[in-house]
Amino acid sequence: MSQTVQNPDELEVVSGFAHENLEGWVPELAGEDDLKQALEKAFDYRGDVTLTLKSGERLEAYLFNRTTGSTLRDSFVQMYPVQSTEKRRVSYAEIARIEFTGKDRAAGKHWEAWVKKYAEKKAAGEKNIGLHPESLD
Repeated sequence: MSQTVQNPDELEVVSGFAHENLEGWVPELAGEDDLKQALEKAFDYRGDVTLTLKSGERLEAYLFNRTTGSTLRDSFVQMYPVQSTEKRRVSYAEIARIEFTGKDRAAGKHWEAWVKKYAEKKAAGEKNIGLHPESLD
């Protein structure tokens, strides 16, 4: 059985997914499912969120990991707090409020724009081109 070698420049390009704009959003946490769904979105968010704990403590942080257990007490989020160089782990059961306060670093930086720029350079005959993200600032 022979295998066909494909040129990646000739392959069909698939569009990316629509990025949900969460910047500034404060979800209503009426129940456990609301909290779990909001934390999943916070985990995928490419900016800082502010968590208000039931103790009253407020943490502005970038969420980088989560462990979902069978209960809120057994579920944890791991973060890099802005106020510290130490990683922190917080139980879902401790969280009273979530705010998407940081700048969403993924907003407006769509794959389609990168592909379009690449296609324009290629059509213009440029060589040794690549896709490079724009500066975020």
